[in-house]
Amino acid sequence: MAVKTSKDQDPSPALLDAVGEIMRLYKSLPSRPSIEEVEAAISVIKTVNSEEQAKLDDISVQECPRDVPQELFSLLQQARKTALLFQGREQRKEALYLVEVDKVFETFDGLIQKASLLVSGDSQEKLVSISESVEQIQKESVVTDESLIKKRRDGESKMDTFKGLAKSSSSKAAFFSGEVKSEKLSLMKVAAIIENSAKTGAVVLDLRGKLMDQIEWLPLSIGKLSAVTELDLSENQIMALPSNINNLKALTKLDVHSNQLINLPESIGELINLTDLDLHANRLRLLPASFGRLTNLENLDLASNQFTKLPETIGSLTRLKLLNVETNELEELPHTIGSCTSLVELTLDFNQLRALPEAIGNLTCLEILTLHYNRIRGLPTTMGHLSNLRELDLSFNETRVHT
Repeated sequence: MAVKTSKDQDPSPALLDAVGEIMRLYKSLPSRPSIEEVEAAISVIKTVNSEEQAKLDDISVQECPRDVPQELFSLLQQARKTALLFQGREQRKEALYLVEVDKVFETFDGLIQKASLLVSGDSQEKLVSISESVEQIQKESVVTDESLIKKRRDGESKMDTFKGLAKSSSSKAAFFSGEVKSEKLSLMKVAAIIENSAKTGAVVLDLRGKLMDQIEWLPLSIGKLSAVTELDLSENQIMALPSNINNLKALTKLDVHSNQLINLPESIGELINLTDLDLHANRLRLLPASFGRLTNLENLDLASNQFTKLPETIGSLTRLKLLNVETNELEELPHTIGSCTSLVELTLDFNQLRALPEAIGNLTCLEILTLHYNRIRGLPTTMGHLSNLRELDLSFNETRVHT
């Protein structure tokens, strides 16, 4: 039943006490997460759930080794799943807490609204202070962490305690983390950075060496970074790129060197504006079939991986100027390498090459060719067509000089 007060009657002490207690309880809550933080938390939960299910499925289809009893192997699988589920709970913990806090605030919002209706009788003047107090508490509970977002007069952001992780175009604000430089970012904080970067239209995102070692994959929300042109994920422990990486249509530079990448998603071939791709120091063995669509690539670094061959589609990269494939297990080059006619520098050191294809002679722009520490015994006669070649390193091979 609604409580009404007349114009000449003050609110009763009991009524004021009831409203006051609601206000005190509201104020006792922890800081209310921002919209971006809640969105980041939801993204983390979805990502962890997706990765967890994929890994559980992988464990389920594992085959029992020949010398291990099936019952023992089943126990091993169960142990792996249990450990994986525990890890997932730990990774979701912070995100679930934020979502739960936000739900509590939503509940209190409804309670306060109902309380306001109950006390909104004729004596509005007597209760105006109550309404103002409630509104003030609601405003105080919404946190926009100023340590994370700093704006300059010209619309750009500046550093707080260290170099910004994200930079925007001159007309938009950029997002910076306020964490100390030595502190690694949790999955939740990475998701928050991505949400803020997407909101502010950041064009450069630098997460080089910033992720905690436990982070093996990125939040699916990374697909929101449609304005980002440069993305640095190097020197972390990432094992896979999300399949929605193809949403980063504006991306021109992608640096993922020194991670734990085993393969690349097929969708990477949709990053048609990519000019620079650094994948060195990972665990890659193959490139996806779609790789040949990256026709704007100019610089490609595949060094220090586990390639035994390059795909035929490498020949589609006709604008490629620098190609580094040193320190792999290459046994041969595809003949389509001859279609990479823009190549200026080709680095093939520390491989298992025995010969070069005749098509190498088509690389008339080539200036630097290094092949030391291979097993090459001779060069094709077409090498004579490389009129711009000024540096050729064949040291530590099996070549024989005829006199």
